[in-house]
Amino acid sequence: MEVNPAQNTALSQAQQSKVGLTENFETFLTLLTTQLQNQDPLDPLDSGEFTSQLVQFTAVEQSINTNDNLEALLILTQAASTGNAVNYIGKTVTFKGNATALASGRAQWQYNLESQAAETTIVVSDDSGKVVYSQAGQTAPGEHDFIWDGTDNAGNSLPDGLYTVQVSATDTDGNNVFADTFVTGAITGVDIVGLEPFLKMGLANYRLSDILTIEENPSL
Repeated sequence: MEVNPAQNTALSQAQQSKVGLTENFETFLTLLTTQLQNQDPLDPLDSGEFTSQLVQFTAVEQSINTNDNLEALLILTQAASTGNAVNYIGKTVTFKGNATALASGRAQWQYNLESQAAETTIVVSDDSGKVVYSQAGQTAPGEHDFIWDGTDNAGNSLPDGLYTVQVSATDTDGNNVFADTFVTGAITGVDIVGLEPFLKMGLANYRLSDILTIEENPSL
């Protein structure tokens, strides 16, 4: 499992907030103590003002306690999410998405056309967004596979890496036909960024919320 240093960002922010609240708390306590020590016995501190300050004191104290509880909850949530994500390693998962890795001259996507199309175009781009390949796609409604051999339209072999696909389709009247793209593969690891873990499929990262299907990998 790979752990990204960014996973501690939210926790660090919570700790910084706690430090700020604690400093405010200590400052307020010092000022209140000094005020009580130096008040005129013949003209004591107004009770209304004193009560107001005590309320502020309590509010700061409660804020610190609440921050402590939220920090503990944050740690527990991260641990639970990580444990859940690790369970996917080795399983074959289908994600809603359009990015996958080209490895050894092969990359595969699935796409689904909502209705009959008159024309479908498939475009592949590299990780910089440059279009490297395009071809016509299937026009029948339903799910289709697209397997790319890693060559551009001139027949040149492209390096392994992360590539994305875009599928666009139109009907006989020129109206857009909705097309969804999917990626299927074995989960190879977990990358934790912030509060949400990402499942790794080769070079690509996917959110847990993008999972569509999960299967046991029979080869493992």
